[in-house]
Amino acid sequence: MNNQPQAELEWRDGTIPISRKFDDPYFSLDNGLAETRHVFIDGNDLPQRFDGDFQIGELGFGTGLNFLTVWKVWEEAGSLGTLTFTTFEAFPMAIMDMQNALTAFPEVAPWAAKMIDGLTKGDTRFGPVTLNIVVGDVRQTLPQSDLMADAWFLDGFSPAKNPEMWGADLMAEVGRHTAQNGTAATYTAAGHVRRALEDAGFVVTRTAGYGRKRHMTRAIKP
Repeated sequence: MNNQPQAELEWRDGTIPISRKFDDPYFSLDNGLAETRHVFIDGNDLPQRFDGDFQIGELGFGTGLNFLTVWKVWEEAGSLGTLTFTTFEAFPMAIMDMQNALTAFPEVAPWAAKMIDGLTKGDTRFGPVTLNIVVGDVRQTLPQSDLMADAWFLDGFSPAKNPEMWGADLMAEVGRHTAQNGTAATYTAAGHVRRALEDAGFVVTRTAGYGRKRHMTRAIKP
C-alpha cells in the first residue's frame, strides 16, 4: 500500500475524513457505523446468510469501517467456516489517518486495533477472517480477479462525484464476479446505477435509506 498514491484528506471536527479529490466524506455525517449496518449488513441479509465459507467483495475500502463492522457481526454470530473480504481501492488511506478516523467508533475498537496492527505488519489474516486489499483502478483490477462474491458492498464515493466507480461496464464486472444467489447493496438509489445492476443480471429493489438518504439499493443475482 505504501507505494501507491494515497488519499488526500481534509478533516471535519478532527474525526470525519473528507476526500479532497472527490469532495465527499468517507462515512455518514449522522452515524457512519449505523449506516454501514443498515446499508451493507442488513442490505445483504447478514449475518443470516453466514453458513460455511463466505466471500464479500467491496468497492471502496476507505477507512475500513465496513470490514470491521462485518468482522464484528461475523464473530458475534458465532459463524463457522471462513470469511474472506476482498476490497478494491484506488487511493488507500494512510494507516495513521485510518486509525485516527476509526477512533470515532469505539464499538469496533478491538477489531480496529487488530486490523491496524495487521496492516502495519503486512499480514491481514485474522484466523478464519482474511482481508484482501486490491490497490489500483478497479476497472482494471476486478476483471483480473478470481473473486466470486456472495455479497457486494458497493461503497464508492457519490456517483455524481465519482462516476467511474458506478459505470455500466464496472457493474457488469460486479455481476460477473457474483456467485449464484449472491447479493449487492449500496447507499445510492441513482437510476443509472440501478439500471446498470439490472443489465448485469441482478434483480434490483429500491428500499428505505439511512438517515437523510430517502432510498438505497438492494440487488440479488438469481
